[in-house]
Amino acid sequence: MTAHYAILWSMKARKNLPKTALPRIYFIDRKIASGAYPSTASLAREYETSMSSISRDIDFMKTMLNAPIEYSPLRRGYYYAEKTWRLPAGYTTERDMLALGMAKALLSLYQNTPLHAAAQELLESLTAPLKGGKEPFWYENRIVVPRASFASVMPETWDIITSALRENRVITFDYRGGWDTAYMPRRVRPYQLLFDASLWYLYAWAEERKAVRVFSVSRIKNAALTTDTFILPADYDYRVEADGSYFGVFSGAKKHTFRVAFYDESGVWAGERKWAADQSVRETKNGIIITFSSVQYDKVLEWVLSRGGRARPLAPKVLVADWKRHIQAMTKRAKERK
Repeated sequence: MTAHYAILWSMKARKNLPKTALPRIYFIDRKIASGAYPSTASLAREYETSMSSISRDIDFMKTMLNAPIEYSPLRRGYYYAEKTWRLPAGYTTERDMLALGMAKALLSLYQNTPLHAAAQELLESLTAPLKGGKEPFWYENRIVVPRASFASVMPETWDIITSALRENRVITFDYRGGWDTAYMPRRVRPYQLLFDASLWYLYAWAEERKAVRVFSVSRIKNAALTTDTFILPADYDYRVEADGSYFGVFSGAKKHTFRVAFYDESGVWAGERKWAADQSVRETKNGIIITFSSVQYDKVLEWVLSRGGRARPLAPKVLVADWKRHIQAMTKRAKERK
């Protein structure tokens, strides 16, 4: 077994080792390959860990990675019997390191989801060969994804959904929608998991509704796999359903052509972003007017309302009416006594 395949295989076999072992192993590899004949004591002292941890790592390297490590009584330290033997380092360029740094930063978006730990461990295994010691890479505190609001997902719910996706199996669960007062039983054919604004959604065919629905995964409880399977339809993909509109997770039955005016700094904010595939932007005296088509009506309404007095819908008429209705409701709410 080559070192490359040994390290890949060992990622599955070394669950009994602590997560911090892989960076230590690469540290030991560098020290032995340097020809300095490091001892267990010197390695433990420099890495600031115990001698027993170093001994376990060296045994692991010998037995699982076929590392040709020998001990020299004369030099009182370890050496490689094959002088050219080294553990593989998959990424070595500055650009690769930056790409990994960005990936690790973006991974923080998934911090409160069950896949985070496994993905984090995988990325750590990729960056371990590049680390010279215990100090963090320069990018770890310089490229940062700020925390956002989130809703936690139960690991058992995640496992059931991903199993159902893999095997095309029907699942059941209790669910409480945004307008519901209690949890209701659901039976669905899961199509896709969708991620939007730090939240996970299940895009599925709801058998009770006989239609596709979107479920917030954090609101699902008592999920269970059934023995029933289904055939995935050709048009199952949510990305097709969204039809060139980029407002996140939501899909309506009707496509509208929208025209929205943005003023002052909101014109800059809205104009620098792409909201739809067919978007066009026209500059005005006080801002811009954006025109586009979308099936994500509710999302567009939220989008316009989020800019307060610096945005005004121009079309379609139903959007203008709903916008005015919400403004009237907010005005009424503002006049209420505490």
